Amino acid sequence: MTNLVLADVVASVTELKKNPMATVAAGEGFPVAILNRNAPAFYCIPAQAYQALLEKIENLELNVLADARLGDGQALIKVSLDEL
Repeated sequence: MTNLVLADVVASVTELKKNPMATVAAGEGFPVAILNRNAPAFYCIPAQAYQALLEKIENLELNVLADARLGDGQALIKVSLDEL
């Protein structure tokens, strides 16, 4: 059975148990695939990368909301940040 690994760095569950912080550091800010019996079990990412991912998701959701509001026929109102 083949598995798609979506990370450049992999580690086993055993390696993760031995030294969790070294495992995260091995990814150098990027995800680390944690393997269980040579199959990806989960991905380990640093807190800063997780926060950035959540912010991107939030921005995508806000863009969908803004596009939906523009699509309902209402006129676009331009404002400057100074006016807010």
